[in-house]
Amino acid sequence: MKLGIVSDLHCNIDGLDRAIETMGAIDALLCLGDSIYEYSFSNAVIGRLRELDALTILGNHEEVFLGAAGGRARSRADIDQPLLGWLAGQPHRRELRIDGKRILMVHSTPWEPRGSYIMPTSSELERFGEADADIVLYGHTHRQVVRRVGRVLVVNPGSAGEARDPRNGRQLSCAVLDTVTEEVVVRDFPVLTASQ
Repeated sequence: MKLGIVSDLHCNIDGLDRAIETMGAIDALLCLGDSIYEYSFSNAVIGRLRELDALTILGNHEEVFLGAAGGRARSRADIDQPLLGWLAGQPHRRELRIDGKRILMVHSTPWEPRGSYIMPTSSELERFGEADADIVLYGHTHRQVVRRVGRVLVVNPGSAGEARDPRNGRQLSCAVLDTVTEEVVVRDFPVLTASQ
């Protein structure tokens, strides 16, 4: 199967739509969390993820928004309540089995407490090799990673919503994973400016 992978959309529907277009033909879409941004909710982004049956997990922004601190933000009249309910029903992690491979989806780390920013140069990236999985997909850092750590393939697609990676010229990005060959193609695309 070809899995399209996005993360850290941060309410950017243009980024999500351009990622989908950039990925080409995929068998499934995976979203690694932070589809929303702080106390903002995007009916367009969450609606698109639900419409595409995207396998979605929650990130730190969803945790705040859906938690006690997000009560006022969740009560806004412009939020589509069924979409909010769909998002609230997503897990913090998913374990998939596809083409005989065990794939773990997390937002930040496979270990608890979660929430650390594991950058591409971090020595803590080695801990991903301890995961009970063949492939670990993570986001959170907005930085791309494709690396084998021991027997585990570790993939971070970067961000399709808020470009922060200086290594790709601060472009948005997404990834496509072939679950049979374990080939990963990371695709960069420019941030749209207001005039485009």
